[in-house]
Amino acid sequence: MNKVIELYKSYCESNNIFFKVDDNVKSYDETTLFCPAGMQQFKNKFKNPDNTTVANSQSCIRLQDLVEIGDGSHLLYFNMLGLFSFGEMTMQQTIHFWMGFFNDILDISIDYVTIHPDKYDSWKCFYSDYPDLEIRYDSECVWSDGDLGGYCTEFYKNGIEIGNIVNTSGQFIDVGFGLERIESILGNPVKSATETLKGAIYKIIEAGYTPGNRKQEYILRKLLRQLHKSGETIDHKFFTDEIERQSKIISRYLKIKDKHPDKTAEWWYDTHGIDLTLI
Repeated sequence: MNKVIELYKSYCESNNIFFKVDDNVKSYDETTLFCPAGMQQFKNKFKNPDNTTVANSQSCIRLQDLVEIGDGSHLLYFNMLGLFSFGEMTMQQTIHFWMGFFNDILDISIDYVTIHPDKYDSWKCFYSDYPDLEIRYDSECVWSDGDLGGYCTEFYKNGIEIGNIVNTSGQFIDVGFGLERIESILGNPVKSATETLKGAIYKIIEAGYTPGNRKQEYILRKLLRQLHKSGETIDHKFFTDEIERQSKIISRYLKIKDKHPDKTAEWWYDTHGIDLTLI
């Protein structure tokens, strides 16, 4: 098990909080192709709270990060340390929990947090406890997935947001901190764009998907093509098969493209299965 995950697991258990590792990137509902956040599996519990608290490490894929991978903070595939309380923990208890984990367990001092101006009361009683911590106000400190949401508190180190606490529906706790961002603070090298791309491909394959033309299968096929386009390879049959397939498609396109000079990219894809953006 990853060292930081081990430390977080022990910290949770010492606080009588159940912890588990969720390393499958499959989505827990039909709203996304892959799991984008640790809270996704708990959405029903936020709607039907039972006064319990759980913690986890969740493997995630966020497709919207694809164009930004390699910048040091957007990772496409990553792991999230989560804490979810359905009526048991207060916001104040949650803040103490995380400040304790960073200060006492990881020896990380948070540079500053951002909170919504409306949530001054959530932090005012902690000013004396954390005198060196800067608190900034941001009217955009709210979060929603379109279904659930609330005010959030964002934690920053070295100019990067490493995680946040969402006070879901004003009553419940939804916390997510990026494992890889924490590891970079601790001195681990930031993953390159290629490493991140390969990691996402392997996690999708581990989840049971094969290259195809629909949904998750198409995303896998697209990522395999992108990896090839970047000049990189992986030792997997899906990769070699897809490159051979793509080579045949390109050859067919070059033979017939002059016969259809005015056709759109959509027509090429719908009629011949040729994605011009990947040629």
